[in-house]
Amino acid sequence: VWALVAALRTSSQVQRRERLCLPPSASSSSSSSADKRPLIHLFSIASGHLYERLLRIMMLSAVRATPRYRCKFWLVGNFLSPRFRAQLPRLAHRLGFDYELVWYAWPRWLRPQHEKQRLIWAYKILFLDVLFPSDVERIIFIDSDQVVRGDLGELWELALGSRAVYGFVPFCDDRPEMDAYRFWKRGFW
Repeated sequence: VWALVAALRTSSQVQRRERLCLPPSASSSSSSSADKRPLIHLFSIASGHLYERLLRIMMLSAVRATPRYRCKFWLVGNFLSPRFRAQLPRLAHRLGFDYELVWYAWPRWLRPQHEKQRLIWAYKILFLDVLFPSDVERIIFIDSDQVVRGDLGELWELALGSRAVYGFVPFCDDRPEMDAYRFWKRGFW
């Protein structure tokens, strides 16, 4: 699993945050109020119906592989289809996870991007500090096309100190086939 664990801070640039999964008790959790397991925050981005299907599989595998924690998924709503957003409450209830959709408007001061892949990468790399509320101190990024086979609790419990850790496997300099995707090496956005 490619994982990104980051220390996060707040910003006023978050445009909208939605809690769409409300149980009968009107809390922001979709799991039962009797569930006293600690919460683990997971972040992913999916765009297109294929990646939304893969996201469902990833969510199922993460929930099943992490029994000691309650999973809360943070998803960027900008790229999700209306159909997926409509199905998400039922999926969360059936699998027993929590979720929130976060929305972010592209900053006016940053050159607009027209290539969708660059937009998605920007959301998962550049805007981490503004997507989540300040009470989320740590989050694990999992690509939507990954299957979680190990307990994410072990990664969650890893002592990082006060440093943010980033792990981006496909962006390493030793893989020439990834050169075309390293847009940050070509100068200004």
